[in-house]
Amino acid sequence: MQHCDTLIAPRWCAPVDDNDTVLEGHAVVVNDGRIIELLPRADANEKYQPSVVVEKPDHLLIPGFVNVHTHAAMTLLRGLADDLPLEPWLREGIWPAEKRWVSAEMVRDGTELAIAEMIAGGTTCFSDQYFFPEIVAETAVDLHMRAMIGTPVIEFPTAWANDTAEYLSKASDLVHDPYADHPLISTCFAPHSTYALSEDSFIELRVLADQLDARVQIHLHESANEVADVLARTGDRPFETLRRVGLVNSSLLAVHAVHLDDNEIAAFADAGVSIAHCPRSNMKLASGIAPVARYIDAGIPVAIGTDGAASNNVMDMLSEMRTTALLAKAVADDAAAIPASKALRMATLDGAAALGLAHETGSITAGKWADLACVDLSPLHSQPVYDPVSQLVYTARAEQVTDVWIAGKQQLENRRLTQIDTQNLRTRSNEWRDRIASSTGTRND
Repeated sequence: MQHCDTLIAPRWCAPVDDNDTVLEGHAVVVNDGRIIELLPRADANEKYQPSVVVEKPDHLLIPGFVNVHTHAAMTLLRGLADDLPLEPWLREGIWPAEKRWVSAEMVRDGTELAIAEMIAGGTTCFSDQYFFPEIVAETAVDLHMRAMIGTPVIEFPTAWANDTAEYLSKASDLVHDPYADHPLISTCFAPHSTYALSEDSFIELRVLADQLDARVQIHLHESANEVADVLARTGDRPFETLRRVGLVNSSLLAVHAVHLDDNEIAAFADAGVSIAHCPRSNMKLASGIAPVARYIDAGIPVAIGTDGAASNNVMDMLSEMRTTALLAKAVADDAAAIPASKALRMATLDGAAALGLAHETGSITAGKWADLACVDLSPLHSQPVYDPVSQLVYTARAEQVTDVWIAGKQQLENRRLTQIDTQNLRTRSNEWRDRIASSTGTRND
């Protein structure tokens, strides 16, 4: 018999493959952090001698969720500026708070809070776009979380950088070296938006991205006001600015992309641009509802993100996945627009592909990292189970996630975070609440 580290035996397994397969009575074999084999349980018992056996008789095993757009540290601003449209939310609520409070310490604590929430909800990989990205990366490594670290680029001073040249320099340093071959961390450039950066700066960024073969993610066509303002200021819609400077290609992740015209949809598809769809944030900020089914029909790769907790207000990929499926049906007037299996794929393998990581994660495939989540389908509101993937998408809640592995390491065991002191984290979060509330007059004990 062959030795392996872990044998996971759920009732059902949805590997996320081209056939939308759902297997019953199978086991996943994990060794040295990677998936070795997915095979019938009886065959696994004969072939492997595991150090640990995890029995999950009422559970569905899936690839861990890939959250393709977050601002993780903004968990500490959760609920601070609710019920405002996007522009007032930014200018009156979020940007003043960030100017006063963003620091390496704040980013560390906020990112840890976000990672704890994401792991508890079945997320094993997130793409971040925030200040002090080196701290985000360090925190992810310390907590054994997979992450794509986006380095911010804007044109006004913050606690992290003073001007565009410094943003680009720091971003290039992070993208170029420290995590080039790291098993958990990838990097990319993350300019905020076309209204936060000049065309000359975009040209500099594009040259660096080409030199370093780096991906780029950017907020794009998030609201109708954004499109109108950029058009009035430059004479072009935001997408045209990116196309003119040479950033429209298959390495671009367009975040939100709510307001695209017919020509832009066709151009996205032709160039292989991916979209990070954040439906709950878009709804909460009244930014609009992206016609996701239409994008997919046109050939645009679409994945799912939560956005930051200041605009969502949770980092729950299960609820985001359900919202994605339901909104798409309503907008397309088609109940089959995004079926449950497609929603699961968008939240896993399509997310990995949008980040350039599909060769390493996003499906339960031999050779990939063992990034896995187990979901309990025994609660009454998920019974009876005719189709476990449908029950996952349309009935499951974050608290039904019981076990999570990242690169083979169990990070959630029977709903308990194995590496994070939740009480200490709660204390630190409340300390930040007191500090921030005292400066805004919003204290609520």
